[in-house]
Parts: sequence; C-alpha cells; structure tokens
Amino acid sequence: MSRFSPKVVTANDLRLGDVVYLTADDQWTRQHHLAELIEDEAHAQLRVLHAAGQQALVVGAYLADAKAGPMGPEPLHFREVFRTRGPSNYAHGKQVDLQDV
Repeated sequence: MSRFSPKVVTANDLRLGDVVYLTADDQWTRQHHLAELIEDEAHAQLRVLHAAGQQALVVGAYLADAKAGPMGPEPLHFREVFRTRGPSNYAHGKQVDLQDV
C-alpha cells in the first residue's frame, strides 16, 4: 500500500505561459498558497483529469507535492519553489511586483 503525500494541481496558462494552480472552486490562480491542497489520492486523480480537460485555458497540468503552511499550501520540491517565483531570465511578471519587497 502506497502512502499518498498532499498535492496541488499546477499547469501553465495557455495564453500567457504563467504558472497557475487550481483552487478548490475550480478557478486558476497564480498564487500557490491559494491552491487546493489535496490529501486524498483518488480526489487528486480526479482534479488533475479535470485540469487536463481545460485545454482552452491551461497546458501541462500535473500534481505537485505540497504541504500545509500557515498561509496555505507550500511547495516541497525545489522545482516547484522555483516555479512560484516566475521566469528567471529577467525581471518581468511576478518578479517586477516583488522588486520592492
């Protein structure tokens, strides 16, 4: 029997390419902490199938490991932490908003 670790559904916005996360109310957000934290494996599979069916909105939907945090889900893997920060080649998108922080 495998042990399931919590996940969030993530993808890329089809038009802008931004990293997005699926919320519990079936919306896409660019904020990881607003994503639905899924703790049941069967529910996770249903959610990623739902996301994959939204080909007019997103591409590359998959489940990413996450954990509960004080503000909401937090990424576990370095790759996912990196994806929350936006593009790394120059300051645009999310990075512009964070320059004064």
